[in-house]
Amino acid sequence: MALTPLACVLLLLSMQCYISTLAVILKTSNAKPWVNEFESIELSCMIESISTTNPRIEWKKIKKGEPSYVFFEKEIAGDLEKRAKIREPATLVILNATRADTADYRCEVTAPNDQKSFDEILISLTVRVKPVVPRCSVPKSVPVGKPAELHCLEEEGYPKSQYQWFRNKEEIPEDPKSSPKFFNSTYTLSGETGTLKFSAVRKEDAGEYYCRAKNEAGFSECGAQMMEVYDINIAGIILGVVIVVTVLLCITVGIFCAYKRGYFTSQKQTGNNYKAPAKGDGVDYVRTEDEGDFRHKSSFVI
Repeated sequence: MALTPLACVLLLLSMQCYISTLAVILKTSNAKPWVNEFESIELSCMIESISTTNPRIEWKKIKKGEPSYVFFEKEIAGDLEKRAKIREPATLVILNATRADTADYRCEVTAPNDQKSFDEILISLTVRVKPVVPRCSVPKSVPVGKPAELHCLEEEGYPKSQYQWFRNKEEIPEDPKSSPKFFNSTYTLSGETGTLKFSAVRKEDAGEYYCRAKNEAGFSECGAQMMEVYDINIAGIILGVVIVVTVLLCITVGIFCAYKRGYFTSQKQTGNNYKAPAKGDGVDYVRTEDEGDFRHKSSFVI
């Protein structure tokens, strides 16, 4: 006997219901949850369909491709020991999440009495970490018209921090043309790297600067640092150069005059400095008064 279309639909529905009652089926309310560090988070693993009364439930943490148990044989294990619990029937609750808990987690349920005896669901957890106080570098003084660079960096926040710079408590926009106060400034600001570069500093750029590092978990700021901008004294520089050249010229002329007058010439040898030649055996020498020469006092003895 041929089945009517309505009978076919009813048959298919009844078969689906029969199969689903013999199969373990999992679902989650949030496959990509996030939590701030040191807060609690639920990794939802709900059993939508099962006929086995006592299924085996396991949770695995997968980081860098390596799986490890965090719930096995009805006990919390591994990285989550003493920091997590199971909420019936299979939801994993992390009580004090840390940055090291950022990973993929897999809920696995085995039901031996079901026709489809195994199912799993993957959940990706992100633990957000508030930035620490960034390290800021601000030059103390810069001459007008010269370039200058300000740096800001922190490496603890997750996700990676974005950066803002402030001058005299007012935020510096990434595009100077977007603000009347910074319209004439010549700088580039990178929110990714935290670097503020001035191609030519103006007097108006002087002030107190500080940086803010921020992400979804919060923000932190470094202390304000003063940057002074001063004019270059061209006249003073020229005067200083002239003075130095004049002093060097005077010293040179003085040395030349002293040399010409003989102050640097050694004295001539005099009779008083003359050394007598060594005496030979049996020979005496007597010095004359007029010439300072020596003559024999006695004859050689042969």
